[in-house]
Amino acid sequence: MRLKLFKKYFFATAMIIVFSMTVMMIILSIVMNQYFTRSKYDALRHCCEEVTAFTKTSAQTDDDLDQLCNSLARVAGIDLFLADEDGKVTACGCDEWRENGHCYHSDHILGEKSLFADHKRPFRIDTLGIYKNPHFVVEQTAVDAEGKTIGTVISTAPLSATRQLLSTVAKLYLFSAAIPLTLMFFAIYAMTYRMTKPLKLMSEAARAMAKGDFSKRIPVTSDDEIGELAVSFNQMTNSLAQLESMRKSFVANVSHELKTPMTTIGGFIDGILDGTIEQEKQSYYLGIVSDEIKRLSRLVQSMLSMAKLESGEFVLRPELFDFRELLCTIVISQEQRIEEKKITITGLDEVESVSIRADRDLIHQVLYNLVDNAIKFTEEKGNIDFAVKSDNKKLTFTIQNSGKGIPEKELPYVFERFYKVDKSRSANKNSTGLGLYIVKTILKAHAGTITVKSRENDFTAFIVTLPTVTK
Repeated sequence: MRLKLFKKYFFATAMIIVFSMTVMMIILSIVMNQYFTRSKYDALRHCCEEVTAFTKTSAQTDDDLDQLCNSLARVAGIDLFLADEDGKVTACGCDEWRENGHCYHSDHILGEKSLFADHKRPFRIDTLGIYKNPHFVVEQTAVDAEGKTIGTVISTAPLSATRQLLSTVAKLYLFSAAIPLTLMFFAIYAMTYRMTKPLKLMSEAARAMAKGDFSKRIPVTSDDEIGELAVSFNQMTNSLAQLESMRKSFVANVSHELKTPMTTIGGFIDGILDGTIEQEKQSYYLGIVSDEIKRLSRLVQSMLSMAKLESGEFVLRPELFDFRELLCTIVISQEQRIEEKKITITGLDEVESVSIRADRDLIHQVLYNLVDNAIKFTEEKGNIDFAVKSDNKKLTFTIQNSGKGIPEKELPYVFERFYKVDKSRSANKNSTGLGLYIVKTILKAHAGTITVKSRENDFTAFIVTLPTVTK
């Protein structure tokens, strides 16, 4: 069974902390062991030097030597004794020697290797044949006032004392680290849970979206990367929900717009064929059939245009043409609709001739869609205003119409596929929700832009920018 992200992150972090603490403990032990060893060596060496210096004086006696060894051994907490060349202990710093003249050190005869100090190796670990456990051993050759060798001064200290001290330090370290480690593990647990919870919720929301449920949202509880991811996920969910809503609306609209004209066409054709419609009225009804067929053609053409744009099949064919001329041609072609709604056209006569290099057919579709859109949503006796500005680099075209306008909350979506501000089919039965999407896509292919401004129950304005030369 695979570990979940929460467990992976928690255990990985915990292992890193434990490993780090262990490494710190090892390093601390090594440093302290070296420090204690060096300190013990210095103490042992110092005691040996004091004794060897004392043996060189001419005024020294055996009692004085015993007293010196005893004082040094007590202060340093070590064993300190002098052995002759035969390995027999002749002076010792322990209390038993001072009281009885012999001790457990003198009960042993030291081996030959312990009687001659090795100046290349003054410090070693050994039992000397006296101790059961290893001891630190420092040896120095002792000479009398005349320079004659009288034996070897040996100082020892048990290795177990250093180990016991290191063990005590380690226990103190572990005890002092236990509380912060415990608090740290709880903190890591809480942080890991808080970090992975949004990811778990996203996973559940994604599975819900796969089943068509777009209602789930991720609570944003932080402003870090996870919070940004949650915000982005919610925005994506909103977009998908909006797209799904538009898709369903589009399917419903297309189904309705296909069914209605086909029913009308079928009914009138059947009426003509079976003689229900009189001969003198057939031309009138055939005109209605023709209008319905054109309506179907517009719908199919919009869908084909959208498919081509999305697949990248459109290839720009730039040519030099007069933007004003193209605009006037399109407006004139809509003269009948303009007169029927008694719309006032302003600004068109003030538009100057501007030559641009672009795909004429595609720009024609852009302008036609925008003019058709403006006429469609302008109220009776309303007005449509045109404005064109240009320089050496770009052209700016604005078309503004009076009317209901677009609600502010709808503005970000007007260029989306299938989107219709007016959800009523009867109010806008010729619209498929593809016109502005096609406009935006064509302009993007020309390195142009389109934006919209609107105020409810006042106006709607579309602003188009185009480079005067399309590469």
